[in-house]
Amino acid sequence: MRITGTTRLCGIIGDPVAHTLSPVMQNAAFDKAVLDYVYVAWRAPRGTAASCAQAMRALGIRGLNVTVPHKIDIMRSLDEVDEQAARIGAVNTVVNDSGCLRGYNTDAQGFLHGLRSHGIDARGMNVVVLGAGGAARAVVFALVGAGARVTVLNRNVERAASLARDVATASGAHVLHGLLSSDVMVSRLSDAALLVNTTSVGMHPMEMEMPCPREVLRRDLPVCDTVYNPRETMLLRTTAALGAVTVDGVEMLVRQGAAAFELWTGVEAPVDVMRAAVLGELDRETE
Repeated sequence: MRITGTTRLCGIIGDPVAHTLSPVMQNAAFDKAVLDYVYVAWRAPRGTAASCAQAMRALGIRGLNVTVPHKIDIMRSLDEVDEQAARIGAVNTVVNDSGCLRGYNTDAQGFLHGLRSHGIDARGMNVVVLGAGGAARAVVFALVGAGARVTVLNRNVERAASLARDVATASGAHVLHGLLSSDVMVSRLSDAALLVNTTSVGMHPMEMEMPCPREVLRRDLPVCDTVYNPRETMLLRTTAALGAVTVDGVEMLVRQGAAAFELWTGVEAPVDVMRAAVLGELDRETE
């Protein structure tokens, strides 16, 4: 990779962000497509989304991915927000067109592709989603759009209720909500057909933790974890040991990243190269 004065800059903002594999994935894609782009990661603490948007304009940064905790806050600093992102209420990709910042959400399509790649059709399913942040918003809207019945559990119940109201306003769908606690999970997961974790529990430095008690997991309950590093979180490892289907966050990462790549460059994303880069890096980290 040769960086010059004409190299276009893209990156990701979030906190934490040291674990991200997006630089490995996107730089492999830029190399494959022979594009004069480079992708880096910036740690941006909570409350700095507006400053990041300002820096994007000032420095001519072409594109940003946005992760925890900025997916909702960044929207207030953008000039335009794509219809789907506005409906979801969270942005994970920003494009800078000569100082005009446009926000998109590519997480929803990435999530559904991950489920389908494991033979899971959400239509008619009772699904419990843990968390109510930016990633949860994309997941819930995607599930509702796919015909699932959704319950959102979160430590901050009002945030879960707010997400449920937003879904009802945007789509007319009724989303249940409740407290993310052991007793509530036991009750709500008793007849669930899919569990989705959108919290950061299981990600560094919480690799040994799970967002739910072991007793709520069972052989006939598929589990999807949006955490992708480590690829097999403690939640997925425990679920797999029971013989249940598990869906890790890699395919969601790759597909949302491919969509972002295409928004920034106008070039078809080399999806296979991006996936191989992510899996290769994860393999190296576990050696």
